[in-house]
Amino acid sequence: QSETSDKSSGESDSETEVEQVSVYHKLLATLKTSPESESEEEEDESESEEAGESETEVGSEGSQELGEADGGAEDKNDAPAQEEATDTGEQTVGQEQADGPDTSCDPSHGVIEEFTDVKHESEFSLETNFMEEESGDCNADKRDSNSSQAFSEDPFKQHMNKELEEKEVEKMSTLPKTSSQSKWPRLGQLTFSSTLEKDKTLKADKEVDVKQLYLHKPLETTWPKVNKQFLSSVNKPSDPSFTPLQRELFFIMNTYRDLFYPERNALTNGEEIRHAYCLHALNHVLKANAQVLSNNAKRRDQKPGTDNDDYRDQGLTRPKVLMIVPFRECALRIVHIFISLLEVNDKRKIDVSNKKRFKGEFGSDPEEKPPNLKRPEDYEAVFAGNIDDHFRIGVAILQKSMRLYAPFYSSDIIIASPLGMRTIIGAEGEKKRDFDFLSSIEILIIDQADIYLMQNWEHVLHLMKHINLLPLDSHGVDFSRVRMLNLNNWSKYYRQTLLFSALQDPQINSVFNKHCFNYVGQVAVRNVPLSGSISHVVVQLPHVFRRLEAENLTSVIDTRFQFFVEKVLPEYRDAIMSHTLIYVPSYFDYVRLRNYFKKEDLNFTHICEYTKKAAVCRARRSFLKGEKHFLLFTERFHFYKRYTIKGIRNLIFYELPTYSHFYSEICNMMKATDNGVDATWTCTVLYSKYDAQKLAAVVGIDRTAQMLQSKKNVHLFVTGEN
Repeated sequence: QSETSDKSSGESDSETEVEQVSVYHKLLATLKTSPESESEEEEDESESEEAGESETEVGSEGSQELGEADGGAEDKNDAPAQEEATDTGEQTVGQEQADGPDTSCDPSHGVIEEFTDVKHESEFSLETNFMEEESGDCNADKRDSNSSQAFSEDPFKQHMNKELEEKEVEKMSTLPKTSSQSKWPRLGQLTFSSTLEKDKTLKADKEVDVKQLYLHKPLETTWPKVNKQFLSSVNKPSDPSFTPLQRELFFIMNTYRDLFYPERNALTNGEEIRHAYCLHALNHVLKANAQVLSNNAKRRDQKPGTDNDDYRDQGLTRPKVLMIVPFRECALRIVHIFISLLEVNDKRKIDVSNKKRFKGEFGSDPEEKPPNLKRPEDYEAVFAGNIDDHFRIGVAILQKSMRLYAPFYSSDIIIASPLGMRTIIGAEGEKKRDFDFLSSIEILIIDQADIYLMQNWEHVLHLMKHINLLPLDSHGVDFSRVRMLNLNNWSKYYRQTLLFSALQDPQINSVFNKHCFNYVGQVAVRNVPLSGSISHVVVQLPHVFRRLEAENLTSVIDTRFQFFVEKVLPEYRDAIMSHTLIYVPSYFDYVRLRNYFKKEDLNFTHICEYTKKAAVCRARRSFLKGEKHFLLFTERFHFYKRYTIKGIRNLIFYELPTYSHFYSEICNMMKATDNGVDATWTCTVLYSKYDAQKLAAVVGIDRTAQMLQSKKNVHLFVTGEN
């Protein structure tokens, strides 16, 4: 059962006993602390954190087939997925009712004291504060409420105040969406889909006046300053506050449509995008809270016995925005952006409670990282700072102050990793689990979705199943203030989902298509890769693409295995084909192949994300020297380590890589072999018609179309020719 499958990643590959927590944390720390040796094992140095992230996630992958995966030199450093939380009480943060222990983890892990700040409850309570206390915006809100024009045009009010009818909800749950295409200057090809708003496409504004965006104070003033770092002289004076990418993204966000943007790049546009969605999230929260505070004042001043139905301005629980990010460093950056967006100037600093503690737990020491650790730029960008992936923190915001570590039911924004969410949501049958705080989420932001494919995608699916459900408890809500949409259990139709990823992937597409129900509709960026990463292969190499025919998607896994064992492997068994690296994206497939190789008594070695440092060194050395004919190599190991494997003469891609640039990266490792004989190098790739997206990312869209339509099952491309 997928929901419980990650209770112990230790189940995922029963090769050795689970490591102790303290050892796990030592391993996690080594990415930043251990010195690097320059010996033959060159890059094995500080990496003994053994994919600090991946141990926490691979759990769900191994629970079915992997009972057979015993023996082998590989050691699992993956303490059970939730064990990260047990290191110290403050490791996991910002939990729900501030009642201390969170035992939603595996019972054997003991009780965790989860720190939440309950002292400032009344100070940050929406129920007991009034608009006047929020100096500077009292008038703005009154202006808004007095002006019917402002009321009708503010996208927040337009979206939240629309009352859906039963028949519209029925339409959304039964009818298919209609879609239309549009091309925008910066985003490119967009697909708009909706059930209610047929054939309605947006046109990109060439210029945006900040004043027309209905930004809540003080964002109108602070945004241009905060965003200045991304602006260049290219920006027209008429648009001084957004980059071209931000302008188009924010324009879509501000219409409250769902958005899928699969071209996020940690090196180039990642921070630009982060700033844009932080602006949108904060704008939403400030408007929602201002509405509540303004209505508090009106209710206080009204005559007794007056009808209260005008003041429905909140959800069943307070959290409005959920931000899912992969590492603590991402949460740190988001909070810093929030703080800078709320500080009008140096004299008017906002009061941030628990800031010191937050910096201690989410920050990192730049001196801890070995200076001579050489990795590709994109790796450095993704794994910057504190890369612990088990955290959650509640943030409460009022105009002049921000409270970190707010209990979830007193938070406006929750920032968490998928694993952090998974351990609090828990699984069916667990005594201590909680997901009521997800009942009234109005904006869900999932950033860097591709990294969760390398962590544990099950956690993302588990979250999507538990968001916007009716709460099991009332949590002290005043039902006279709850919006009808929440009481009708229609929250999911109003929730906006913003999904950012570095790549197109069927699993990510599926979340966007099957778990997003926004009544305004969806916008997905759908650009096709023209050249593909094969164009970056610099070695002279024949690439043989072999198509396997599978009847349906579920049969692909078995068909691939049979095809490999019967048609591909026999060609590589000959001694002349030694030094063969087999690249395996799925951990399931890796275990299956490893067991088959053992059964057939083939001369092979293997490296996966759980292999201990010493075993990695041995495997690399024996492969380089030709003592081992085959090397089984997992994609996750490459994602978390990025070692250069020397001695490759023959490459087999058991499946196309998730990240297209890994294809050229692995191929180019061949040039690391000093005495390689170019003429004998080979590269074989297995693919099926279900791999169209991955194939296009590697060979380009035109070749993909030809390969999938052709009757030929084998296609040859040669790279590196003069």
